[in-house]
Amino acid sequence: MKTRIAALAAVALTGAIALAGCAPTGMGNMPGMGGGSSGSGGSSSSSKAFNSADVTFAQMMIPHHKQAVQMADMLLKKEGIDARVVALAQRIKDAQSPEITTMTGWLKDWGKSTSMSGMSGMSGMSDADMSALENATGTEASKLFLTQMTAHHKGAIAMAKTQISDGKFPDAVQLANDIVKSQTAEIDEMTQLLATL
Repeated sequence: MKTRIAALAAVALTGAIALAGCAPTGMGNMPGMGGGSSGSGGSSSSSKAFNSADVTFAQMMIPHHKQAVQMADMLLKKEGIDARVVALAQRIKDAQSPEITTMTGWLKDWGKSTSMSGMSGMSGMSDADMSALENATGTEASKLFLTQMTAHHKGAIAMAKTQISDGKFPDAVQLANDIVKSQTAEIDEMTQLLATL
């Protein structure tokens, strides 16, 4: 009996040593641990590694999202807009506004500027496009919004796919995946809506 207890104790001790030995190695290999931060570890984002692709993604997606919100606001102020298009515009605004806040927070945590120079070439709408939407009314405004937002979403998806392949910061890669999924679905929805207007 004593021999059996001693054997069980030895097995338990060996297991505990093995687990203890694995812990530091396992922690060191966790995604997002390591360099690229201030080292303070104060917030969840500052304790995870990031790279230049993450910074570029956030700096480009913020103005892109802001323009989408601006487009949605333009449409929401109009009279005589198809209720389905109004609902879609509100959903787009509700989804993208908090993402702007999130990405702005990342850039601040990383000590990076929240804006990027030379953003006139981003894959968004031109001033002429925005003016056309501002001046459109009724069904024409609904169709123009859907057409422009489809093109706008395609630009966001392209940026998100670059982030998925090149980014390092886990939360930014996750957001990019979410953007691809949600905006692809919205493009399908907008295509169907256009066909009924």
